[in-house]
Amino acid sequence: MTFLKNKSILITGGTGSFGKAFCKEILSNYKDINRIIIYSRDEFKQFEMEKIFPMSKYKSIRYFLGDVRDQSRLSMAMEGIDIVIHAAALKQVDKAEYNPLEYIKTNIGGAQNIIESAIANNVSNIIALSTDKASSPINLYGATKLCSDKLFLSANNIKGKKKIKFSVVRYGNVMGSRGSVLPFFLKQKEILPITDIRMTRFNISLDKSVDMVIWALKNNLGGEIFVPKIASFKVIDLAKATNNKAKIKIIGIRPGEKIHEELISEYDGIKTVDLDKYYAILNNFTDQEINLYVKKTKGKKIKEGFTYNSFNNPRYLSVQELIKEVKEFRSDK
Repeated sequence: MTFLKNKSILITGGTGSFGKAFCKEILSNYKDINRIIIYSRDEFKQFEMEKIFPMSKYKSIRYFLGDVRDQSRLSMAMEGIDIVIHAAALKQVDKAEYNPLEYIKTNIGGAQNIIESAIANNVSNIIALSTDKASSPINLYGATKLCSDKLFLSANNIKGKKKIKFSVVRYGNVMGSRGSVLPFFLKQKEILPITDIRMTRFNISLDKSVDMVIWALKNNLGGEIFVPKIASFKVIDLAKATNNKAKIKIIGIRPGEKIHEELISEYDGIKTVDLDKYYAILNNFTDQEINLYVKKTKGKKIKEGFTYNSFNNPRYLSVQELIKEVKEFRSDK
């Protein structure tokens, strides 16, 4: 028996890289769930995913066409749901700069629709996926995700007497996921374009991102932003690991792009608790509430002045380690 026994889960954006990995883990190791609903707007991606997880074989899976912008459809999909994993988002940094309103509608409006539908349907636990770009954002995508994060955290204040928890999971670049640089590098033969030679990024595998979300479902109290302790890498080292014979071409930073990414800002660090494998940012908590949280979770309060970014991270992946990551990604394709 698992902690998900007889639970019903809905995952928005369920046909994406995370959704498929999460679905694989749940269907393989949590077979006592009631059902898992894949909620997404792309019928072809659902068609392709159903080839991997057919309903004829997996009796608990369902596919539900819908957009997070459509609250009535979302509310319909959440009927009888216990847990929501919110993974749907528009994510391309440069595209957000030229299509800001579309990102606002999906990433902010969609978040509010999730919150209102979850409260109306008495969902018990909501985990929203976020990004390192939501910390001290300089681009519109990051700003929409920061706003989304704050909506989910504040939702704990408007739930009334209902037993419902809203928390956020914030992590960095998922190696090989849609929109990450690795698939792009693998398509290049002679020239590898890099925006800036100094650029660093956080790295987390799909499996570890899934593990983190499941851990959050087990351990969240509501109101946290959970952050993993993960390695960084230099983008130029990833280029070398992908193709050490190709020529590196510096093309300049794209609109909205950072040299280094950040998971915990200095402001966030003031209200951050160390939970061993993860950090918990408690921005909406009073000092007294943070002390109670530390006592309940047996965590440690972080000293003032702490920041966590991909540049000052003490753990960097070497070129050899990145070569291994690239090989694993290729073998999974």
